[in-house]
Amino acid sequence: MSVKMPLKFINREVSWLSFNERVLQEAEDVKNPIIERMKFLGIFSNNRDEFFRVRVANIRRVAELPGKNFLSTGEDPKMVLDDILKQVLKQQTRFDRVYKRLIKDLHKENIYFLNETQIEEGHKDFIRDFFVDKVRTNIVPIIINKRKSFPFLKDASTYMFVKMYNKADKSEKSEYALIEIPSGQVDRIITLPSSDKRKYLIMLDDIIRYNLPQVFSIFNYDTIEAYNIKVTRDAELDIDEDISKSLVDKLSKGIKNRQVGEPVRFVYDDQMPRDMRQLIEKKMKLQKSDNLIPGGRYHNFKDYIAFPQIGNSKLLNPSLPPLANKDLEGVSSIIDVIKKKDVACFYPFQKFDYVIDFLRQAAIDPNVTTIKINIYRVANNSRIINALINAAKNGKDVTVLIELRARFDEHNNIKWSQNLEEEGVKVHFGLRGLKVHSKLIMVKRKEGRGQTTYVHVGTGNFHEKTAKIYSDASLLTSDKRIANDIEKVFDFVERPYMNKRFNNIIISPYNTRSKFIRLINQEIRNAKKGKPAKITIKLNNFNDPELINKFYEASCEGVEIKMIIRGICSLVPGVKDLSENIEVVSIIDRYLEHIRMFHFHNGGNELFFIGSADWLVRNLDRRVEVTTPIYDSEIQDNMREFLDLQLKDNVKARVIDEKGKNKYVPKKGKKVRSQIEQYNYFKSLLD
Repeated sequence: MSVKMPLKFINREVSWLSFNERVLQEAEDVKNPIIERMKFLGIFSNNRDEFFRVRVANIRRVAELPGKNFLSTGEDPKMVLDDILKQVLKQQTRFDRVYKRLIKDLHKENIYFLNETQIEEGHKDFIRDFFVDKVRTNIVPIIINKRKSFPFLKDASTYMFVKMYNKADKSEKSEYALIEIPSGQVDRIITLPSSDKRKYLIMLDDIIRYNLPQVFSIFNYDTIEAYNIKVTRDAELDIDEDISKSLVDKLSKGIKNRQVGEPVRFVYDDQMPRDMRQLIEKKMKLQKSDNLIPGGRYHNFKDYIAFPQIGNSKLLNPSLPPLANKDLEGVSSIIDVIKKKDVACFYPFQKFDYVIDFLRQAAIDPNVTTIKINIYRVANNSRIINALINAAKNGKDVTVLIELRARFDEHNNIKWSQNLEEEGVKVHFGLRGLKVHSKLIMVKRKEGRGQTTYVHVGTGNFHEKTAKIYSDASLLTSDKRIANDIEKVFDFVERPYMNKRFNNIIISPYNTRSKFIRLINQEIRNAKKGKPAKITIKLNNFNDPELINKFYEASCEGVEIKMIIRGICSLVPGVKDLSENIEVVSIIDRYLEHIRMFHFHNGGNELFFIGSADWLVRNLDRRVEVTTPIYDSEIQDNMREFLDLQLKDNVKARVIDEKGKNKYVPKKGKKVRSQIEQYNYFKSLLD
């Protein structure tokens, strides 16, 4: 479908870089505890790695096609890549400045990072023993000099490029070597023993540097230097079309090929001598277009997400333990509860355990006959998976639709699919050309002479770990209007050739865009009649041109539109005679905003929805996504309060505009930090 691009449209990649800048702002914010700020540096770094592996790689593919090519937005891909690199370099400078400042802040708390030149006498034995016991067997030095080509650098790994020489004899040829830093086998940040009030940390990189004379003891050199380098590679999975191979085989091969994808970024220590850098560029045949980016002493800051808990408790966020849900806490049967009323859970404010309990109880309930679930991402030690296996062992008909193509979770999902099949669970792998991204559970139970269907519709993955840090919501219901449609979704995925009619839920790729356009049109009609017309939208990402155009039209007709968009927002708010009735904010705080939530005034007969779909073209056209109406008035009240608190946020909310300045919402009146206020709100429901 060809859609005219909006008059005002922020490039997707530029908008994403602006989002990641907001993450960097959290690392800069002195009101955040120091260790939490370090973790935000890790999140920023991990985000940027994935951005290069996926988005930059895709744009480069377009740029390298023969002839003059343009992106779907009509932009020149080479110009977009140039803009990206400029912004990335600016952010890198800012990142390095923040990191140095945080190191100084740690000093004020008597916490010191040591490098290999600063190791104190009392730590030397510990570091030598640690190297021998934990590190030495995990490193494989590769001598470069006699190799025709540079050793292959894996994606997402950090390497140490080593130069060995004698200072006194400049005519003697230097020796070069490469060492992969084994951060997958050994913690990247190591806590050293404390003998006084001071506490000490050291990077794994520097433990290796300190022990390099031992590693290269067979060489007779008096000087050894080592600098970090890193390559980011194209993460696109090229899946061959050989119909004789299973999807599992194809994906397994694709995952291996991902490690050898084309380089899209090369990062190096900016203190590296020029001769070393030139040698790498020559051996690897790197070009300027490969995004050669100078960085600091350390790379792969994603490891800082697991920064050690060290020092005073004030260096971390105060604990906010998940709260009980008054409808579900302590009940003997969750099914009995949702037979009588709809229940919503809001994470991480409330416990995720209720979803696991729902499955566990269904697994042993003698009247439950069928359990179906679709899985996108699950935890490494998933209690969800265990409950499903238990259900199969208890004779239930268990079907798991597992999306093998969930990016960067493919290997994990292949493993789970094999485990489930071995335990007698029916496993489906979704649809050709459509990723299944919905968050659904269906339980069928014999009751009297018939069956009752109980369902879960959510905004987030069935993942115990992320449920503690992602802000998401679940609806548990037996309402036939929703349950009957959810059953049709599972039928559609298992038998896609059969036509389905969905009467109440909104589903991609069928009708998500068209349904929301109809809802927006209703607000436009009300505005034209002089009636109140309001829309509140909460999404992670929004760049669908047709919906953006529709919102511009609604704004011009006087519809009041408020949006909370965490990440990409290609819509430009606040433009006179185009979007002056649209306000957009983004909230970045201790939890990752992940709920998709919608509220339409609808002439006073308010409509509320939650769902799995962002408003990106892929989510609307190339994924199975489910958005459900919320009929229960009590849950609607919860959602209204949830959205109101976010719209009042004047601590962690930033104003989204065309210039991407990421200015904080002006602090007028009482300070409102929405995530903390939301926690307090759900806590008040228990009183």
